[in-house]
Amino acid sequence: MTNYEQIDFSPLLALSDDEVVTHSRVRDVPLPSGKVLALITLDNGRDHTRPNTLGPATLTELGTTLDALRARADAGDIAAVAVTGKQYILAAGADLSEVSSVGSKDNARMIAQLGHHVLGKLSTLGVPSFAFVNGLALGGGLEIALNSTYRTVDASAAAVALPEVFLGIIPGWGGAYLLPNLIGIENALEVVVSNPLKQNRVLKPAQAFELGIMDAIFPASTYLEDSLRWADGVLSGTVKVERKNEPGKIERLTKWPIAIKVARGMLESKIGTVPRSPYVALELLDKAKSGSKEEGFAREDEALADLVTGDQFAASMYAFDLVQKRAKRPVGAPDKALAKKVTKVGIIGAGLMASQFALLFVRKLQVPVLITDLDQARVDKGVAYIHDEIGTLEAKGRLDGDTANKLRALVTGTTDKAAYADCDFVIEAVFEEVGVKQSVFAEIESVVAEDAILATNTSSLSVEEIGAKLAHPERLVGFHFFNPVAVMPLIEVVKTPHTSDAALSTAFVVAKGLGKNAVLTADAPGFVVNRLLAKVMGEAARAVYEGTPVSEVEKAFAPLGLPMGPFQLIDLVGWKVAAHVQDTMVRAFPDRFYANENFHELAALSEVVEKDKGGRVTGFTKTAEKIVKKAAGSSPTSRDEILRRVQEGLAQEIRIMLDEDVVPEVEDIDLCLILGAGWPFIDGGATPYLDREGASERVFGDTFHHPPIRGIA
Repeated sequence: MTNYEQIDFSPLLALSDDEVVTHSRVRDVPLPSGKVLALITLDNGRDHTRPNTLGPATLTELGTTLDALRARADAGDIAAVAVTGKQYILAAGADLSEVSSVGSKDNARMIAQLGHHVLGKLSTLGVPSFAFVNGLALGGGLEIALNSTYRTVDASAAAVALPEVFLGIIPGWGGAYLLPNLIGIENALEVVVSNPLKQNRVLKPAQAFELGIMDAIFPASTYLEDSLRWADGVLSGTVKVERKNEPGKIERLTKWPIAIKVARGMLESKIGTVPRSPYVALELLDKAKSGSKEEGFAREDEALADLVTGDQFAASMYAFDLVQKRAKRPVGAPDKALAKKVTKVGIIGAGLMASQFALLFVRKLQVPVLITDLDQARVDKGVAYIHDEIGTLEAKGRLDGDTANKLRALVTGTTDKAAYADCDFVIEAVFEEVGVKQSVFAEIESVVAEDAILATNTSSLSVEEIGAKLAHPERLVGFHFFNPVAVMPLIEVVKTPHTSDAALSTAFVVAKGLGKNAVLTADAPGFVVNRLLAKVMGEAARAVYEGTPVSEVEKAFAPLGLPMGPFQLIDLVGWKVAAHVQDTMVRAFPDRFYANENFHELAALSEVVEKDKGGRVTGFTKTAEKIVKKAAGSSPTSRDEILRRVQEGLAQEIRIMLDEDVVPEVEDIDLCLILGAGWPFIDGGATPYLDREGASERVFGDTFHHPPIRGIA
């Protein structure tokens, strides 16, 4: 068992010269009963945009503070200790920049041990400890609370979560042991494993209270006063703390192993076996049902040291930096001062995609939104859909009544294109055919103001060709959304040789207003995401038409760690759309992309593939199988060969895209894949993975990154 008191943690302080220290400020608070509570406020001296983090210097200072309070408790000066944070924030967890630059496995282990050593003091003060979770509490921030004796939460706190598995590590400062022993294994699995894998879902304060993570919840207006009064009641015995979800002996013996087994099966069916951290977390949660806290902490030390020094965490940190920093400052975006002020939006079309656009624009920009179509029935159907969706949001409490009524009033529809006259930004959502798009834009251009911006949502057609018949092609910009429109965070902003800086700047400003991340791309076939997904889907189709069973092809792609297999992806995108994209790419690059005419016959079917309960594709339907057999060969390809082809195909295509300046830098490729295709953080997008697997070297004799993004040897 580890004796943390005997460890020399000074080497970690030498690594943390740039740490923004979160200080532990203490004041004594007299309670109504006459008892004294020592209140620690964590504060890094910055505003709420720079959350408190827990680096080595921060932890060392907190540890010294807790030692001093232990001495005061022994002397009878204080009856309790509480920890809270600066306004809106308790702590956002470990300082990830420090964690990712540890330099060695020994240092990584020491970071885990330092966290356990310091936060563990909250349970050995000789008096009860309280965590007053007054705001954001992520990772180590929540583990401060878990190590405390009692916990309250502000009802307005932004988020409560243990997101570590999302980043390729595990809760390493007590969370993997303490949480299941507080709220039971099933609830702990949701918080530690399931939520991080659902696009990093977090808990709201009410959910944290309902699960039993928090013992009490109070309104923001009187949060600290209520928490102090409650703590006094606990100390005086007038408040009884009941923990309904705390596991008993029966649960540990029976429900616990069953829950772990079910969770393992779900993970294998949904994410495969490539990601390491979910399975390591599962092992830690499983072992938490027995043994001492000290043993649980020691297991976390070793698990965290192993994961922090691995390739998947290095790639995750690269991906995290892209999403947190690069996505917020798009490379190549013109000065936002050049953007046209958008006071009314026009949407050409009233179908499902157009209606989803309208709902997003009206919710986020709160300006008038106009939709049109060929006949009034389609228009009315589109407006009704938007109004119904606003009603659904109102019913769920996500919009209040006044806001819902305001948004409904802002959405109008007509068949009269003259209504576009006062629109500043007009986007089309019509059939994916150049002639159709040229025709609608020609009609609209004659109506709108000279400085109005026109945008196309094409997924793979040439934006320049779409604007070829415009009198002012400089006003046209590509503005490519991803499905589902409300959820997917990426917009590819496509610049043609004619696009003006004003049009481009407006597109970036509008994208930000919609809550999306925009990445600049040149007007090249498929832009970024669809071009590379077409490579993935094409190689899968090639293998099938060579005679390889679908199930074998899906397994061959598993090492990529993608959220779904290639045929599951095609089924999600739509077989007709996939066939169209493949044709587009083959026309542009016939020597590098694969398509088969037989694919269009498949796309005409209502059901093409069969799936298991987890949604994974297991094979073609009988009808589809008959169609494929007409064009398929009889020489199946091995899994290794299929994987090698897709790795090298992606490496080749990305190298060409960079050489042709499709995007400014390689980081933009990875950012697009992460945000637009759900490419996993543990791969870092595509390029760190391709470097690690040797595909970059095999294809062009170099790597995308110098040095390659790898873990610590």
